[in-house]
Amino acid sequence: MAVRAPALCWVDENRTTTFMLMFDRLRDDILAVRSRDPAARSVLEIILCYPGIHALFLHRLAKRLWQMQFCTMARFVSHVARVFTGIEIHPGATIGQRVFIDHGMGVVIGETAVVGDDCTIYQGVTLGGTSLARGFKRHPTLGRGVIIGAGAQILGNFTVGDAAKIGSNAVVVKEVPAGATAVGNPARVLLREDQQRREETAAKLGFSAYGLSPDDNDPLSLALHGLIDHAAAQERRINELTEALQRVGIEVAAETQMVDDPRRLDRLVD
Repeated sequence: MAVRAPALCWVDENRTTTFMLMFDRLRDDILAVRSRDPAARSVLEIILCYPGIHALFLHRLAKRLWQMQFCTMARFVSHVARVFTGIEIHPGATIGQRVFIDHGMGVVIGETAVVGDDCTIYQGVTLGGTSLARGFKRHPTLGRGVIIGAGAQILGNFTVGDAAKIGSNAVVVKEVPAGATAVGNPARVLLREDQQRREETAAKLGFSAYGLSPDDNDPLSLALHGLIDHAAAQERRINELTEALQRVGIEVAAETQMVDDPRRLDRLVD
């Protein structure tokens, strides 16, 4: 008895630590929902009515069983979570802290997927694999603070960088750099610098391009974005020529306003 008692105490301590950690993570999940969802009115409402919270809590239990090699039981817990929440997370997936699965119906997260801290995932998202080989990483890795819009499909073993954004219904099959945005099918990656330049040019024109339709599958959206990019390139070149003329003592007239009403562009795509 004197030999076995320490082992029992060690097991009890580990079990207590595990449950305390699970409830600490639950508290962080609740705080994440309150900070990101303006519809959340109280902690009780979040605990009772948010399926993302339920799915994450049950996933951590399934993950623990999976790590203990109780694979069938882990898959059963995952199955129960899917029945009650509509969210399917494989027990082998790695989910970070303060992850917010909003609405969540139809979300599927594969076995070797990794979701970083502070990510936000909306309904209908799939983190899927494109390979049938066993024993290899087949699913994507999300960095910290990634936002994935509703219906997006991220397929394959690659990384979505920190603070990246995936547009609704995008199909992403290649790496997305940190801070970039991926939209369309197949997804086109827009770097942060390109987005900022385009938004600044659109603002100067008085045209709210991004408030209308950023979908790169839309021919009208593609044409408008191309025109804005062209205008930005022209403006940059004109500024360079103006500075060169001023350096040699040639005065350049002040910038003239557009004759056409820029709001007409907004009406064209209403």
